[in-house]
Amino acid sequence: MKYIKELHEGETIRAVYLCKMKRSAETRNGKPYDNLVLQDKTGSLNGKVWDPNSQGIADYEENDFIEVYGEVVSYNRNLQLNIKQLRVALEGEYQPADYMPVSEQNVEGMYQELLSYIKSISNPYLRQGVEYYFVQNEDFIQSFKRHSAAKTVHHGFVGGLVEHTLSVVKLCEYFAGAYPILNRDLLLASAICHDIGKTRELSDFPENDYTDEGQLIGHIVIGLEMIGEAVRAISDFPVILANEWKHCIIAHHGELEFGSPKKPALAEAVALNLADNADAKMQTLKEIFKDKSGVEWLGFNRLFESNLRKTSGS
Repeated sequence: MKYIKELHEGETIRAVYLCKMKRSAETRNGKPYDNLVLQDKTGSLNGKVWDPNSQGIADYEENDFIEVYGEVVSYNRNLQLNIKQLRVALEGEYQPADYMPVSEQNVEGMYQELLSYIKSISNPYLRQGVEYYFVQNEDFIQSFKRHSAAKTVHHGFVGGLVEHTLSVVKLCEYFAGAYPILNRDLLLASAICHDIGKTRELSDFPENDYTDEGQLIGHIVIGLEMIGEAVRAISDFPVILANEWKHCIIAHHGELEFGSPKKPALAEAVALNLADNADAKMQTLKEIFKDKSGVEWLGFNRLFESNLRKTSGS
């Protein structure tokens, strides 16, 4: 198998990839073409079918495993595959595990580390609330382990939700130690649960796309509903504590225009927003810089509103 990270400009290849995205479009001259995103566990690659009606191009759809034949070219400093032949691959011609992007970290190891933080929560109500999902609900546990943290922006791989959550928890643990005004138990419980709604907002791989529930409600409100379920399952859960926990969940994006129903009003909500935003952006940079050796200026990035550059010597 020819993995995407091994491709070089000028190569002509025949290989099987997952068709992660397919969009039909037209050139300025009105000629139809297909724009694809090809994926394997090492990354993704844009593909172009400039003549989708030719005899060498068979019918195919998104999320099909397809065998493609074409030339690897460079466009706007990124590799692209100009596809001349395409067909849907047959079962036995590929191993699905080769096409799912996976965390570079050990997912089970990260989950066990997350459990150690849960055990360190001293408030019995918050600890039981977190354990309602992360210890007692096996369906949730398995879904959480295999889910991504986003469709495309950051941690968009199997185990990405665990990796992102653990990173946010570690940042919040630092904040709690550095700033005594913070309630560590509330902050850690909120950090661990801040993205639990993504287990229902996004579908499993290989689709890793928004569900109807995700499109209509979104992971913040879904997460709020899930926290409410956990609170109701615990006898005599203090109302004010439940509301503070819920507030941290619904305010963790920080701004109304970023999807948060409320802006942070608690110090713990502010800290969670900072940790979530920091990890998301640093992981995004990591993914942008990946496999960009020899390239300095990477072009304008809309998320950072800047023309990004790798540090010299990195």
